[in-house]
Amino acid sequence: MILLYGSQQDYDVLAGKSGDKPAMSAEQVSAMHAYMESFHQKLAESGELVDAQGLTAPVHARRVQLQQGAPVVTDGPYPETQEVLAGYTVVECVSFDRATEIAAGLVNPDAPGEYVDVRPIVGSVEELEV
Repeated sequence: MILLYGSQQDYDVLAGKSGDKPAMSAEQVSAMHAYMESFHQKLAESGELVDAQGLTAPVHARRVQLQQGAPVVTDGPYPETQEVLAGYTVVECVSFDRATEIAAGLVNPDAPGEYVDVRPIVGSVEELEV
């Protein structure tokens, strides 16, 4: 599974709101969506794509924690610089190295410090061993 991250600020930029980062234009957002569509289409054609989804902005999230055994719910957004899971792509491919190669295509070369994580999905309890 390839995990993509973002912050509320990143979602705001996508929505055309400027902050520490300049707002994206409609053309830039459209180009990003076209890239993602093309990227996932190529994976589908190669038979490597299992699933890919984006997640809503942190403003629509709820974080549930336990405090003294009772659930405590915090509505988003969280601090605008706090990264949260923004989406994922699940691939089935020949190796972890191939999954890593695929993941590199999801990192924006124009965004220093941006990253994605690549993690195998556990198929059984036995696979949880480190």
